[in-house]
Amino acid sequence: MNISASPAHTNPQPPHFRYLDHPVLTPQAGVPWADSMVLNPAIIDDPRSNRIHMIFRTSGPWTWMDAGGQSLPYPYFLGYACSDDEGVTWQADFSRYCLGPALEKEPGKIRILARDGSQKINYANGGIEDPRLFRLDGKVYLTTANRMFPPGAYWVHDEPMQCAPAWARNGGANPAGLGRAASENLTVSTLWEVDLDALARRDYEKAFAYVTHLTDPERGDNRDVFLFPEKLVIDGRPQYACLHRPPRPETFGAEFRGLPPSILLATAGCLEDLPTDRARHRLLARPQFEWEGDRIGASWAPLPLGGGEWLLPCHGKQDAKVGYTQSFMILRPGADGCPVVVHRCPARLMYAQQPWELAGRFPTPCLFTCGGLVRKSGDLLMTYGAADTKTGVAWVNCEQLVAYVRKFDKDGK
Repeated sequence: MNISASPAHTNPQPPHFRYLDHPVLTPQAGVPWADSMVLNPAIIDDPRSNRIHMIFRTSGPWTWMDAGGQSLPYPYFLGYACSDDEGVTWQADFSRYCLGPALEKEPGKIRILARDGSQKINYANGGIEDPRLFRLDGKVYLTTANRMFPPGAYWVHDEPMQCAPAWARNGGANPAGLGRAASENLTVSTLWEVDLDALARRDYEKAFAYVTHLTDPERGDNRDVFLFPEKLVIDGRPQYACLHRPPRPETFGAEFRGLPPSILLATAGCLEDLPTDRARHRLLARPQFEWEGDRIGASWAPLPLGGGEWLLPCHGKQDAKVGYTQSFMILRPGADGCPVVVHRCPARLMYAQQPWELAGRFPTPCLFTCGGLVRKSGDLLMTYGAADTKTGVAWVNCEQLVAYVRKFDKDGK
């Protein structure tokens, strides 16, 4: 849905964000895959009804998996929920997860059947997290961040390999062709096609088809990865445009040397080229303000504003005390057609404030949006993870939000 461009305002005031005073989803005692966290929800609408579909991230202690004397595994799963009242209440299916890791331990079995019928490396073998939903090429897609092996209780001891099998911990990943994804348990982002009808009827086995990985683990970790919801004409030809946030941007070229974790934009003519050297990478935005001093990333797929402009939600992390907060920027095609930032809000507009958003198992405050939809009312509905534990919902008038972001230039002045 395009958002009509806002008229010029002489001095627009900060928009008012409205939050529910309680979480809409919480951890479920007695549900092993959702016992410890239910958070970071992605949403998408059903154009044939008023229903909104949600896919959320969960985790819990997985006592069925032998970690070889290491920490008890906490694999990441995805669950499903829906709302028929504009996001106020949600009906979640906690009878089973909708998409989960295979948790294979033998290197030769860490494979997955892709939608083209080929067998590919299953980078989602150990955990699937941080979903983002969007439409592209007339289909519904999901991007996820994944690890080959499940994490342990990382809030106690953050060691990625603590639940990896012995052959991977001993450097035996390369004979299986699994590379750094196995030997370091790096985060790799992947793309799935979603059958929305199958998801709605809870036929989860038919709801997801693996398409391709979008990032290359040989370059290191990569998160906050998803695509623009349409091809963009860049350098005179239609291309897929993929936002990503590598912790070490210099792995994508000498021009990024010295950058902190920043938002990069990859472009390519086909989806399978995005994680390869055939993709071109550009810097979209680097940290500029105190609240994003440690890192900045895009939050979910950009919303079209019309006239080639896009509203991009973004998040930053300042430090362990301030944590993760959210803001927005507006993009417009540059000289070659590639999006560039033309308006950037210098202030954090969404951050944890309510007690249930602050209190959790983790010491770092976190309000983290993974989805947003513009509704007929003119509101932008957003779903977010809070305190790295629960799920919340917020609304803001979209026209007022866009008008306020336009008040600032590309540098936030």
